[in-house]
Amino acid sequence: MNRYENLANVLSDRIEQGLYPAGIRLPSVRVLSSEHGVSVSTVQQAYRVLEEKQLVEARPKSGYFVKGARLQAALPSGCRPAQRPVEISQWEQVLDLITSPHRPGVVQLGRGSPDVTAPTLKPLSRLMGRAGQHQNLNAFHYDSIYGSEDLREQIARLLIDSGSHMDASNILITTGCHEALSIAIRSVCEHGDIVAVDSPSFHGAMQTLKGFGMKALEIPTDPVTGISLEALEMALEQWPIKAIQLTPNCNNPLGYNMPDERKKGLLRLAQRYDIAIIEDDVYGELAYQYPRPATITSFDEDGRVLLCSSFSKTLAPGLRVGWIAPGRYHDRAIHMKYITTGASATLPQIAIADFIKQGHYLVHLRRMRNQYQRNLCTMTDWVMKYFPCGTRVSRPQGGFLLWIELDERVDTLRLNRLLEEHSVQIAIGSIFSASGKYRNCLRMNYAQTLTAKTERAVQRVGILASQMLESC
Repeated sequence: MNRYENLANVLSDRIEQGLYPAGIRLPSVRVLSSEHGVSVSTVQQAYRVLEEKQLVEARPKSGYFVKGARLQAALPSGCRPAQRPVEISQWEQVLDLITSPHRPGVVQLGRGSPDVTAPTLKPLSRLMGRAGQHQNLNAFHYDSIYGSEDLREQIARLLIDSGSHMDASNILITTGCHEALSIAIRSVCEHGDIVAVDSPSFHGAMQTLKGFGMKALEIPTDPVTGISLEALEMALEQWPIKAIQLTPNCNNPLGYNMPDERKKGLLRLAQRYDIAIIEDDVYGELAYQYPRPATITSFDEDGRVLLCSSFSKTLAPGLRVGWIAPGRYHDRAIHMKYITTGASATLPQIAIADFIKQGHYLVHLRRMRNQYQRNLCTMTDWVMKYFPCGTRVSRPQGGFLLWIELDERVDTLRLNRLLEEHSVQIAIGSIFSASGKYRNCLRMNYAQTLTAKTERAVQRVGILASQMLESC
């Protein structure tokens, strides 16, 4: 950790502990420089970090002051999912969500897409162009079924930050994380099998289960600590569960980071009942904390965790470059890869590998983490300002997705249809449940640069939700 990050953490702790109360002027840059034996620029960087975290504010010619405590909404209460395996539904609603971006003029609040306009992505564009030049004929050939060796080596290096130490040979490049999840599911499960999932859960993984004729068993999930191990254990006692699929870090849609002890507890359950864990870590590198949270894979000693991820959320979804570390299921995963897409596109793999090697990737990650954390504060404030009283809001610890729970009388499917008339779309809560629960919930994206147009769209969602309540 850098000196300015250490200093920022010290000051943050002092603020949270009440040593520096709201409204008080903080020590000057020169005072802190002398007190901590660091340079003036280090102190300035530390204060910038605290500004980004919305803890302090700079006042011209006056210095830095502690910001007033932000009012926080109650956390989502969730609901109790069906305690039995169910056939997965909601495909029509998912299809509506994933086709909506192509409608001109729609303010898309529901899609899980990152901001692709950041200037830190410009080197990637240049590298893509360079890789596509006629001199580099490798970009136009089939690559190995395993994917680019250079890229796999870079991914293995990045994984060290998550606590995982693995050889590049254990990594298989896929066409996005969606294919990685598909490969993982088919590597350990067959038609008719039962897969336990966190609830609410990523709709893409559940639709994959649906497509392969499998059933989902939803496990109650806490918005702070993640999947209930107690409920999972009861389910494992009662049902022949083949695998557990979940997103433990920067969860989609709740945003939590599952504590390490609970990750270890989950792994112990999987070992006891001899089942696989399919871990989706696609948002893990966007955690607001540093170091980033560990993967379940980092605690795995017998290869039962299949780790899936991609560059779709950290860089750009259009690259379609993901990967899987399938552990003990390596041979089966290779076969599944071969019979689906075969080799993945070569050109973006070459470009991304160079982007990482040249140091651009980590610079981009730092920028996006800061941007998303700032945007989270703004989006949460808008929701609390414009949405009906009693609205519950998640507190994401990373990523760019906000989960919102409205009064039970608000049907977000109907709300979304009303919003279409105003060229606004949300992700309705029911698509995050195998059985169509969470009808009073919705997910919103805060990745893009937030503008007055975005604020008006959020306001419109709140107004229509309030009108629906008044009409009940």
